[in-house]
Amino acid sequence: MHDDDTPSDAAARLEALESRLAYQEHWLDTLDRTVAAQEKRLMQLERLNELMQHRLREQHQALQDADATTPRPEDEVPPHY
Repeated sequence: MHDDDTPSDAAARLEALESRLAYQEHWLDTLDRTVAAQEKRLMQLERLNELMQHRLREQHQALQDADATTPRPEDEVPPHY
C-alpha cells in the first residue's frame, strides 16, 4: 500500500486482487480437471494399444502356424508319382 492511498483506493486494490485470485483458482481447478481427464484417456489409449498389439501378435502367430501346416506348391508331389 502506498502512503497516499485512501481507504477506498486500498479497498479497490484489495478487491481487484481478490478477483484475480478467484479467477486464478477457477482456472487452476479447470486445468486440474482437464489434466485428470487426459490422464484417464491416456490410460485408456495405452490399454487399447496393448490389446491391439496382443491381437496383432496372435494373428501373426496364427498366420505363421497356418503357413507352416499348409503345404506349399513346391512341397506337393505331382499326381503321376
